[in-house]
Amino acid sequence: MNAPDPKAPPNEVEVIKSHSRLLRGTIADGLVDPLTGAIAAEDNALLKFHGSYQQDDRDLREERRRQKLEPAYQFMIRVRMPGGECTPAQWLALDEVAGEHANGTLRLTTRQTFQFHGIRKAHFKPAMQAIKAAGLDTIAACGDVNRNVLASANPLRSPLHAAAGDLARAISEHLLPKTNAYQEIWLDAPAVDPATEVEPIYGPLYLPRKFKITVAVPPDNDVDVYAHDLSFIAVADGDRLIGWNVLVGGGMGMTHGEKATFPRLADLIGFCTPDQAIAVAEQVVCVQRDFGDRSNRRHARFKYTIDDRGVDWFKAELERRLGFALAPARPFSFDHNTDAFGWQAGQDGQSHYTLFVENGRIADHGQRRLRTGLREIARIHAGIFALTNNQNVIIAGVSPAQRPAIEALIAEYGLQREVSLLRRNAMACVAFPTCALAMAESERYLPDLITRLDEVVDACGLADTPITMRMTGCPNGCARPYIAEIALVGKAPGKYNLYLGAGFHGQRLSKLYRENIGEEAIIEALTPLLERYAAERQSGEHFGDFLVRAGVVVAVAAGREFHD
Repeated sequence: MNAPDPKAPPNEVEVIKSHSRLLRGTIADGLVDPLTGAIAAEDNALLKFHGSYQQDDRDLREERRRQKLEPAYQFMIRVRMPGGECTPAQWLALDEVAGEHANGTLRLTTRQTFQFHGIRKAHFKPAMQAIKAAGLDTIAACGDVNRNVLASANPLRSPLHAAAGDLARAISEHLLPKTNAYQEIWLDAPAVDPATEVEPIYGPLYLPRKFKITVAVPPDNDVDVYAHDLSFIAVADGDRLIGWNVLVGGGMGMTHGEKATFPRLADLIGFCTPDQAIAVAEQVVCVQRDFGDRSNRRHARFKYTIDDRGVDWFKAELERRLGFALAPARPFSFDHNTDAFGWQAGQDGQSHYTLFVENGRIADHGQRRLRTGLREIARIHAGIFALTNNQNVIIAGVSPAQRPAIEALIAEYGLQREVSLLRRNAMACVAFPTCALAMAESERYLPDLITRLDEVVDACGLADTPITMRMTGCPNGCARPYIAEIALVGKAPGKYNLYLGAGFHGQRLSKLYRENIGEEAIIEALTPLLERYAAERQSGEHFGDFLVRAGVVVAVAAGREFHD
């Protein structure tokens, strides 16, 4: 067991949290400071707990430096939306926030929610209040707490999907921070003395790092259960929920060149009944609260607590706290982690339309007026909007009587877009120009790279073969690249590490294949492999599986093997 030294001094963020008066800091003062577009550096560490990051426009950074101006500071706001469900009225309200307070676009995240970019400080608090007026909030959408809880998309799809959504919302509410700081800073609530407040689950220091939970309904692994700290997998008899298989210890982030950091797949530890799930979620979080590394933030994720101490230790500690043992895990199987596009039949005569949104960016471009079209659909839609974990949106719960009107709007605004399977099954993080961690382009570049790769795929006769592909601007892994069959992780401007060989439904990690390469080298590396795959694959064999079978890459079974 390689547990962190409990006598090691806390890292800087832990010190900031300890002095924050339960996440208040001096954020309120910074919001009204007219001398800068930023807030204090220490408050930035606290701002995350409120669902926001301070950023600046990196496209303008050098020019503003030459002009002796401060960076073009702005804020990203992320909505808390467990299960990815919102009403048409909420969609319209968020669209208005995008137009009045942000950069005019809505961004669907890889975690089933919305985020806004380009919010200037004068618009920051009004935007937060508008989100609250829509019946939503941003509490704990970021920060060292449990973040937005994912669920297999569309609760209207089946009773099991409804149960998954219900559990996601219940966990999210149960694990919310209890401090009054959010209400005071953003909603002008009367101040409460922090000395009188208690955080019954998190304690005054909250968690050592962020914590992510998912709920899945097989055979869809659209939430990527193996990539998260804690996951629940539905076990059912037909449409009747029996309980949940429990997985722990997954996570994507790493740091280039530091072998002590690595992505890790979650371990299956047992089964719980529906009435036990909330207790399991709470106590898993509490174990991480008490044993996570608070001295080294790069070693502070739950996956390292599991890796250092062992799964057996963790399970014993969890069951001690629960007061009962988890039952043996039940059989389950996944066959994909992607979305099915177009119209899908639902229950009770309803249908659902899954709309492709490239890299999650909702904006009007040429004939495809995505933002305007979805706004007009929201004005008449009687169902819900369900965000997927692959950055797409489902117009869910469309009645037979209303379907012609929805179809007419889809056609009028050019929303139906025929794209390749590779493009459909791809994801990218935001990266430049707003993400402070970005080392290379991602969202703005991946579409062009896929255009070139589509030519290779078509030439190989693989146009009808699904392959998952993901790109991130840094190794933090927000688009979960290390479980994609083709993954590109930013290393420097125009340069990426190429990872290959992950499982098609996210059950196996990829392996580093080429390091620090640009576009031409990426095409040159992938072309012969795709040609071999087309010629040598077995029936039903996925690209990642072929690469492992052919010896191109070695299968990675555990996190520490990732760098071997």
